Amino acid sequence: MRPDQRATGDYADRMADTPPGGALPPPPSAPALPPPGSSTPRMPLRRLGWRRILALAAVVLLIAAGAVFMVFTLGESLGAEALLVGVVAAILPVPVLVSCFLWLDRYEPEPLKYLIFCFAWGAFVSTAISLLVNETGARLFKDWGLPAALTAVLVAPFIEELTKAAGPILLLIFRRREFSGITDALVYCGLSAIGFAMVENILYLGGYGYRTGVEEYGPATGAQQVIAIFIVRILLFGFAHPLFTSMTGVGLGVAARTADRRIRVLAPIAGLLLAMMLHGTWNLLPSLAVATGQPIIVLYGYIGVMVPIFFGMVGLAVWLRAWEGRLTERTLPDYVRAGWLTPPEVAALGSLGRRHAARTWARRVAGDGGLKAMRGYQFAATRLALLRDGMRRGLDRKPAERERTLREERELLDAIAAYRSFFVGRDPQAPVGVWDGQHYHLRFPDGSQRPVAAPDEPVVPIPVVLAPPPAQPPTYGPPGWYGHRPAAPWPPGA
Repeated sequence: MRPDQRATGDYADRMADTPPGGALPPPPSAPALPPPGSSTPRMPLRRLGWRRILALAAVVLLIAAGAVFMVFTLGESLGAEALLVGVVAAILPVPVLVSCFLWLDRYEPEPLKYLIFCFAWGAFVSTAISLLVNETGARLFKDWGLPAALTAVLVAPFIEELTKAAGPILLLIFRRREFSGITDALVYCGLSAIGFAMVENILYLGGYGYRTGVEEYGPATGAQQVIAIFIVRILLFGFAHPLFTSMTGVGLGVAARTADRRIRVLAPIAGLLLAMMLHGTWNLLPSLAVATGQPIIVLYGYIGVMVPIFFGMVGLAVWLRAWEGRLTERTLPDYVRAGWLTPPEVAALGSLGRRHAARTWARRVAGDGGLKAMRGYQFAATRLALLRDGMRRGLDRKPAERERTLREERELLDAIAAYRSFFVGRDPQAPVGVWDGQHYHLRFPDGSQRPVAAPDEPVVPIPVVLAPPPAQPPTYGPPGWYGHRPAAPWPPGA
């Protein structure tokens, strides 16, 4: 089976095939324990140069300026009491919505700093720009003698979706390696939309709800209106902004995992236009209901259009989440054949249930250090699978990008080897063994040692030692893969 061909057959076929040849490994022995008090290894950190410091300072200042502007604007228009009520009510659904998006990203969690950046961008930068543009558009429509409702249909969808997507787009441009596919793009765009919706809800809950009710009838009416708006705007329609911006996220995710320059440009534009149209349609429904005197239009649009699109997007997100888990089973067998990983280790990465079982086993045989090491190992292995998938897709066109990819591949392999040292060979219930890329060489209690073929269904996990790794990362693959191809890596007819 060649790596440029789609894997077929059962799981053992994909895991165990390896080119013959090479001397047998030395008699297996248990690896040495890490030194007492040694810390769990960490992924290599990127150096913080002066350019990154300046860029970080500019981003922080921009977000801070947006935050100050929004606090001042909302405080001036709502008053301190209404602002406080709006903030408390608008924050309540945020942890639930954020948790939903983070649940999608459990295989390869994104850096916290980028998640915070997207949320803050949507909450402060996007809302500040959108507020200014929407108010300007409303004044222009009024001067032209047009209905102010056109602002919500023609102006708001354009500027709000554009500014919400601007933060994730900046990440895609300057931190493309943090986009491993559509799932990551959905998370980034979703958090930006949640931040935007939170601040927008402060205006609705505190202004149109509490302040208006207090001015008309008193605090009790204000509280009632806050509850009514909370039910309608958050409990029923709280998914609206994340749903709109997720269309842009799909386009950004497609662009991040393709080598075609045309798709890299057209996919985000298509997603953004779809988000704007969906947002405009959503805002058009209440306007039509008011103009025609038929409130049922909103219900028809909600049930007939938005709900099916919502469940369709949820289904896509769940499928993509499972696809990301199976990616390790499609790409990491290259490293199994090269002797970097064992078949069961790859099998243990294929689902969240298997990963949890592996962490439980690591804690049993190596304590808390083994648990932390297993978590780091799983993250590094997933990153390695995504990196290898990017190589197959030809994402890196420039020689400098390819060199960086090879360097990152080596760093990930070194990190995986360091993580493995905390838990491999520690299970007293399993025989000591070595995996050479083709067979297990196991030592049995009677002192005998013999090779054992990989089972049809790998035991998860089987704690065996690896033979000495190759001098270079595995470079099997079709023409165009990075690195040097070894001579005749596959047996005839494989």
